[in-house]
Amino acid sequence: MSVDVRTQIDIARPRSEVSAYAADPDRATTWYENIRSVEWRTSPPLDIGSQIEFVATFLGRRLAYTYEVVEHAPGERFVMRTADGPFPMETTYTWQDAPGGGTTMMLRNAGRPSGFGKLAAPVMARAMRHANTKDLRRLKAILES
Repeated sequence: MSVDVRTQIDIARPRSEVSAYAADPDRATTWYENIRSVEWRTSPPLDIGSQIEFVATFLGRRLAYTYEVVEHAPGERFVMRTADGPFPMETTYTWQDAPGGGTTMMLRNAGRPSGFGKLAAPVMARAMRHANTKDLRRLKAILES
């Protein structure tokens, strides 16, 4: 079974500002509650092919995984895929102008867990949706303050 979780939020800030903050790996620990550390595996600046290692906790477990940037269209779309980690995962951010001003940000996590993760996929999806909703609310609070 695959996991495909999409969450979105409207943020009362310009799209360029929201996307620049959200796509900056060095700021991930400020708005992702479960991310504990970030380490560049390739040298900045961020570009297609950049590799970034994240250490996070999820469902009470420590996870270390390396994402590779596969798409980067500033202000529009940002896509990373795991190059190394517990299961194949793709994370996508998109930004659009929100009705009435500001930015609508969508966060999508999609992947195909294997082994135990495959059996736990429905639980993982619910936990991911909950965590992503909290993370987007935290990002909104930071950017709107």
